[in-house]
Amino acid sequence: MKHLKTLIIPLFFVLLAVVGCQDNTPKENITDEEFLKVLNVKINKHPKDDNLYYERSQVLMHMGRVNEAIADLTRATAINDKEIKYHMALGDAYFANGDVEHSYSSLQHVLDISPNNQEAYLKLGEIAYYSRDYDRAMDNLSKVTSKDPQNRTALFMKGFIYKETGDTVNAINLLKKVCDLYPDYEPAFEELGILYAAHHNKMALEYLNTALRIEPNNNNARYALAMFYQDLNQMDKAEEIYKEMLDIDAGNKHAWHNRGYIQLFTYGDFPVAVEYLTHAIQCDSTYIEAWVNRGCAYELMGDKAHAHDDFRHALDLDHTFQPAIDGLARN
Repeated sequence: MKHLKTLIIPLFFVLLAVVGCQDNTPKENITDEEFLKVLNVKINKHPKDDNLYYERSQVLMHMGRVNEAIADLTRATAINDKEIKYHMALGDAYFANGDVEHSYSSLQHVLDISPNNQEAYLKLGEIAYYSRDYDRAMDNLSKVTSKDPQNRTALFMKGFIYKETGDTVNAINLLKKVCDLYPDYEPAFEELGILYAAHHNKMALEYLNTALRIEPNNNNARYALAMFYQDLNQMDKAEEIYKEMLDIDAGNKHAWHNRGYIQLFTYGDFPVAVEYLTHAIQCDSTYIEAWVNRGCAYELMGDKAHAHDDFRHALDLDHTFQPAIDGLARN
């Protein structure tokens, strides 16, 4: 039976905040609700003031009331169609609402007004990236780098696109360029480390450790580092790093799971494996690998009843999961 050790490294990078709002925080110390009431009164008095609708839209976005924010931004643009920040904010709001096409059209309107607006091109590139429209993303990002060859966000995103499309050479070259230009930009070091780790290259250690020196609480980089040591069969180092992860985040299911995996299949300490895997399940009751591996631990302890229950639970989560099917057949 093949036992799984899960490597789940979430996509993590710092870009323009597409759903962010430029001036969306209430003034001074009043609450959103209080500021909203003030703006409502002002708008009732001045219903043709486009900027008041814009201000209210930013408060509504801050409150998560996206549809109302879109309505206010639509009113603002109807009054003053030439104000770039209204269309930029409308693009943000549409994207936050999952409406990609209207987000595109709002940002394209910005470019109709200001053909060289770099922020609009960046946001168009980001939206295309998230939509997996990589050609469109690269086209917009290249327009940014043609004007600003050292633009950190555009270079970083282009590196990600190369990574996602399997062009490892260009991905590494671009991420190295970002690291050289911006030696304190932790996401670039992290992603370059993860990329090297995926190819079993020991350069991963240098870049992941650098990411951790820049941001000591980065558990994503720490997890990739632990997995790299685990793949090198250096279990003591991996275990040490998983413990560090749990010191930072006691509810990190992947750290608990992989500690259990090591105890189960490297050290053969089945009761400790059950303990750690139980923690992983408590962190996420849908963590199918943890259920299966705990079932294996019970099986190896001779506890067929508990093993059967865990394999059955895993199959309830996914009836096609072969390790659970195999485990249940044995128990």
